[in-house]
Amino acid sequence: MLLVIDVGNTNVVFAVFDGDKLKGQWRISTDARRTADEYGVWLTQVLEHAKIATGNITGAVVASVVPQVLFDLRQLTKRYFNTDLMVIGDPRLKLKTGVGIKIDNPAEVGADRLVNAFAAWSRYKCPLIVVDFGTATTFDVVSSDGDYIGGVIAPGVNLSLDALQRAAAKLPNIAIAPPAKVIGTNTIGAMQSGIYYGYAGLVEGIVKQIQAEYKTKMLIIATGGLASLYAKACLSIEHVEPDLTIYGLKELFEVNSGQRLVAGD
Repeated sequence: MLLVIDVGNTNVVFAVFDGDKLKGQWRISTDARRTADEYGVWLTQVLEHAKIATGNITGAVVASVVPQVLFDLRQLTKRYFNTDLMVIGDPRLKLKTGVGIKIDNPAEVGADRLVNAFAAWSRYKCPLIVVDFGTATTFDVVSSDGDYIGGVIAPGVNLSLDALQRAAAKLPNIAIAPPAKVIGTNTIGAMQSGIYYGYAGLVEGIVKQIQAEYKTKMLIIATGGLASLYAKACLSIEHVEPDLTIYGLKELFEVNSGQRLVAGD
C-alpha cells in the first residue's frame, strides 16, 4: 500500500492506495509545530478505524507547500511505517514527469501545482488549465506540447471571505453556498452572492484571458474542495476532479519509485 500526503497551507491530506484503489483519505489542519509523534498517533488511529494495517504500507510520497513540516513527515514515515518518504520538489530527485517547466524560474513552481499539471496532462494530453480551489485559487497552464508554461494565483475563496468578515465588524459569518438569486435582499444573501458569483466571474474572466493570450481553446479542469460547487456556476469548467492531486502523487511515485531518498539525506 502507498501513503500519499498532500500538505497545503490550510490542511494536510493523507490518503492510502492499495494498487489503483483509494482506500481512504483524511484531513488534519496544517501546523508547522506538529511533531512526527503527533502525526503518528493520530494517523495510526484513523488507519486502525479504517481497518488498514500500518505494516501493509510500503511506500510514501508527499507534496508540500509548507517546507517546515517535511522533517517531521520524514520521521513519521520512517518511524511508524518503516519506509522512506519521496518528496516531490526535492532538487536531489531527477523527477520524471513528462511535463517540461517553461517559466522564468522553475524552482518557484509549487510542488502541488507541478503534481496537478502532471496529473492533468497524463490524463488528457491536450492544452489545458487546472483551476485549483484551495487556500489560493490557482490557474496552472499546460501547453499543447505538455509544458507547464505558467499560471495565475488569486486569493482563495475562504481566504477572501475571512478577510471580509474580519474587516467589516457588522458582517456575519456565512456558509459558502449558491444563493437563490444574484440580487441579495438581505445581508447574508448579498454576501453569498458576492462570494459565489464574484469568484465564478473571476474564474470565467481569467480563463477567458488565458485562452485569448494562448490563442487556442484549452480544456478546463477544476480541483480542490470547492471545485464541485463552483463548477455549477462556471460554464468554462469541463471536468471536475477533486482528488487530482492525490492521484497525481500516486502516479508520480509509481513513475519515480526508484529514486526515494532516505530520511536525513
